[in-house]
Amino acid sequence: MEKIVNALIAAIEIWDPYTARHQKRVATLSLAIAREMGFDQKQLDVMRIAAILHDIGKINLPTEILCKPGKLAVCEYNLIKMHSEAGYQILKKIDFPEEIAEIVFQHHESLDGSGYPRGLKGDDICIEARILHISDVVEAISADRPYRPANGIEEALKEIENDIDGKYDINACNICLDLFRYQNFKIKEIQMRDIERTSS
Repeated sequence: MEKIVNALIAAIEIWDPYTARHQKRVATLSLAIAREMGFDQKQLDVMRIAAILHDIGKINLPTEILCKPGKLAVCEYNLIKMHSEAGYQILKKIDFPEEIAEIVFQHHESLDGSGYPRGLKGDDICIEARILHISDVVEAISADRPYRPANGIEEALKEIENDIDGKYDINACNICLDLFRYQNFKIKEIQMRDIERTSS
């Protein structure tokens, strides 16, 4: 299973180094939150694989859309929104624990039902996907994007802290805030050697 994960990561790095880097950084934060929530080793392994492959469905998208410097047109954004289901379709064909594909499918769903692609609400969204959603948002806002410079970690934390609509899991949010503000957590990339050692 680890060889398959490594092969998929290598393929993504060749196709789009930015997406590969983003996934590795999201994986470190997702694992940190999951550990604080008391996940056992099996759950951590599932979380790690889902996080590090959560955007694999983007290989279905033209790179000119992913790297577009300006605002996306509605039709372009609608194409991007298809990547969660595309990732699900890819991963469900691999001999992974079945929940990995479903976590990837759900990682843009919001607790208030405003997410995509299925508009799931509340307990219909698994905890791993809730964690992944928060990690994805925090990394995306805080880091450089192809179309804009980094906004910094405080701006990212404000996004989840000021969640007046109830989009994010409050427990995972509080753990994320605590990691950065009181435990001096820093987002880094999971390296290939770390993957081979599982989630330790």
